[in-house]
Amino acid sequence: MPILDPNTVECFSRGADQTRRFGMRLGSLLKPGDLVGLSGDLGAGKTTLISGVAKGWGSPDPVTSPTFVLVNEYYRNDNSVLFHMDAYRIGSLWEAEELDFERMLQKGPMLIEWAEQIEPILPKERLWINMKYISDDIRSFTLIPTGKRYTSLTAEFRRLCFGV
Repeated sequence: MPILDPNTVECFSRGADQTRRFGMRLGSLLKPGDLVGLSGDLGAGKTTLISGVAKGWGSPDPVTSPTFVLVNEYYRNDNSVLFHMDAYRIGSLWEAEELDFERMLQKGPMLIEWAEQIEPILPKERLWINMKYISDDIRSFTLIPTGKRYTSLTAEFRRLCFGV
């Protein structure tokens, strides 16, 4: 197993509730323009994490997987919007480009499930979360920041979750 760089955070969740709590802490840190790509197999906990992110961000809206609509929008009381995209069914990079990421990122943060499907067209500066199914009760998450904004966001996430 490779040694992680000092800006990368690896954590383990021991159930859906803990996954949501990690998400809530991350969601409390997100701002318009933030991009979070999530990568992991089915059952790795992507949608569960995003449900926590939406709650921590301040949205009372229920989170559902946007597999068939591509992008869900979650609102909070100030009419800010959090975008939740599922790239699993996107057929081409051209199709993804038609979704107009720039416009969405101007309005709010964006989380993308199956982000590896469209990685070549995503901004280079972003937070990438690799998620793995370990067992029925255990998931691992590796947060990999690229860029100054995401390095500081990941450091603050580490502080909120682990006090360091």
